[in-house]
Amino acid sequence: MRLTKLPQSLLFCALLGLPGCALFSDAPHYRGISVTDSALKQLTPGISQQADVQALLGPPTFVEQFDPNNWVYVSQVTKMRIARTEGVQKQNVVVVTFNNDGTFKSYTLKTQADATPVKMDGRQTPVPGGTAGFFQQLIGGVGSYNPLGTASDTSANGAAALGGSSGNIGGGTSGGF
Repeated sequence: MRLTKLPQSLLFCALLGLPGCALFSDAPHYRGISVTDSALKQLTPGISQQADVQALLGPPTFVEQFDPNNWVYVSQVTKMRIARTEGVQKQNVVVVTFNNDGTFKSYTLKTQADATPVKMDGRQTPVPGGTAGFFQQLIGGVGSYNPLGTASDTSANGAAALGGSSGNIGGGTSGGF
């Protein structure tokens, strides 16, 4: 009789712990300006002005650099993934296009499905002088720390600030001391 109660009690404890799993999940983060379809339907091509669009939708996320007649509104819903990195769950991009006189022309809606995946290049940029070995990396920076100026500061003011003479190692003083 006791053996039948043990699996039931374990099942009961497991069911009690399930709602606690929500403690480990992160709430989604809403970023950018979310443009609704109803707001876009209020815009009339040839009649609505840039001021009307900004009053209705808000300021754009950015204006295209090479065509200032295109205003871009970006919105994202992100959520934390493994190792505290953000993962995009949903993304919308609305490009509002104006004529040269500032009147509304059209809009284009793009979703995350329209995105082009870009792979990072795994190659490394070559560095002049070859690659540093283990000991070069270990002791390569010894003596290059200078808290009061740059490493190339060898002027009289730099040496005087460090409390020494200006470039004279063992002889007399030549820096005002």
